[in-house]
Amino acid sequence: MEPEVGVLRAAGGFSRPRRLLAAALWLPCVALGLALGLEPLLTALPAHHCRPDPALLPPALRALSGPALLDASVPRLGPARARSSCLLLRYPEPTPRARPNGTRSCTRGWHYALPAAGLLRSPVTQWNLVCENGWKVPLEQTSHLLGWLLGCIILGLGCDRFGRRAVFVASLVLATGLGAGEALVASFTALLALRLLHGGVLAGASLALYVTRLELCDPPHRLTFSVGADLFSVAGTLLLPGLALLAQDWRLLQGLSALATGLLLLFWGFPALFPESPCWLLATGQLAQARKILWHFAEASGVDPESSEESSLATELDVLSAGGPRPQFHWVLELWHTHTAWKNGLILGFSSLVGGGMRVSFFRRLVPHEPAFYGPYFLGAGLEVAATVFLLLTVDRWGRRLVLLLGTLVMGLASLLILSGVPYLPGWTMLSLSVLGLLASQAVSTLSSLFAAEIFPTVTRGAGLGLVLGAGFLGQAAAPLADMHSRRGFFLMHMVFASFAILLLLCVLLLPESRGRGLPQSLQDADRLRRSPLLRGRPRQDRLPLLPPSHCSAQTQQVQEG
Repeated sequence: MEPEVGVLRAAGGFSRPRRLLAAALWLPCVALGLALGLEPLLTALPAHHCRPDPALLPPALRALSGPALLDASVPRLGPARARSSCLLLRYPEPTPRARPNGTRSCTRGWHYALPAAGLLRSPVTQWNLVCENGWKVPLEQTSHLLGWLLGCIILGLGCDRFGRRAVFVASLVLATGLGAGEALVASFTALLALRLLHGGVLAGASLALYVTRLELCDPPHRLTFSVGADLFSVAGTLLLPGLALLAQDWRLLQGLSALATGLLLLFWGFPALFPESPCWLLATGQLAQARKILWHFAEASGVDPESSEESSLATELDVLSAGGPRPQFHWVLELWHTHTAWKNGLILGFSSLVGGGMRVSFFRRLVPHEPAFYGPYFLGAGLEVAATVFLLLTVDRWGRRLVLLLGTLVMGLASLLILSGVPYLPGWTMLSLSVLGLLASQAVSTLSSLFAAEIFPTVTRGAGLGLVLGAGFLGQAAAPLADMHSRRGFFLMHMVFASFAILLLLCVLLLPESRGRGLPQSLQDADRLRRSPLLRGRPRQDRLPLLPPSHCSAQTQQVQEG
């Protein structure tokens, strides 16, 4: 048993106080889910059409009003004869009974069908982010995802250098200020910059929370307390539509989200609810700080830290502090000098990239041009809950690697069937495959994060997990980038990610199994994780099937005598 593991067990192990502390770290996920789920509401596109401009109409039509004015001003397009969103009818030089001879762009703005996603006012309606300015919406979505990507990487490095608690508290302070700034922003350009920064600090808070909660748990409870937190994040996401109906203005809704983040800082900013991770303190040699926290854990668990037993907390800490070790920090780039740890991280980063990209691809196929908001929103949240429950029921029973392989297989097959059967399959089949693929991609993304957190060493876990999560956000950013080009690259994007999913099947087989194992503390511990058989069974002995057993025994006796 490693010295760090002995110290944690001597402090009471995963006793009731530590379980309550880990469960208390579920609650901040509700506020972070509110902040993360805000993006679809802010960028929801309401049905719209150009405002009629009577000055462009012939004199005989200028006195029209209501639906008659709309019919004379806005063209109807397509087989459904729906009103155009971005065009007005063009008339020749004013004559008494002129007929339209073309179209032109809007001149007096747009009329929106409100509320959209429960909001009477949103950034889309305030700055008219439609038609020729419609590309600004996917730009804002890409900017926000880029903020999450950069936040995972940069603040992940901060978790390994300054500690999980320091990054969490600093991220909450910045998130509260930036969220309030977004509610008061005066231009779209300023909103773009603030959304980028806000996404980054929210990523830092989520990452520090995830790593701390994982390091508090023992191996049998890591899955429940890590993956189970996603249910609280979904709860925050499901609260948003109700809050939007109450607020009806995006600025007030953004202010409520900032208030929720500030309340997190008010309660979880205290060390009693969010202590520094003793696992990280021990791994980096900060024994004085670790002693204070572990002493508190031992006393809360009813364990005497100064007992005379050989395995007492005081004895274990004295063994670790022998020789006066100095604090030692590591950078994630040091993984490059390991034999297998960097390969495992690379595979899981690739898995997160594919899972994130396939998730948005399946979601866009599920609702390609659906103007409604609530159906896709609640469907996505429901499938996230279903994926979480599936992981809770299977991952500890079948193992991380087997479930990840199964999810990747289902995801790849669903994507290939959709790509090959678009002209031939009926609509309900395409819908079923999209739902199945969305469920599998959500499971792959979630399990990749847990798997990565369990195989990266404690000294670089923050940065390593940040890179894996950042790869997932990079995959999600492919969808708004395709939207900037009017979805012209959507089919190619789906085909590329489907090919990646097939390649990922081979890569997953190279991963080690982390179920039931302690967390690696050092780079050397992480490098000792090796690939094990996919399906465990009784070890087989070498036999000579063509020879009878008596002959085998005789041959063995002759060899021993000779």
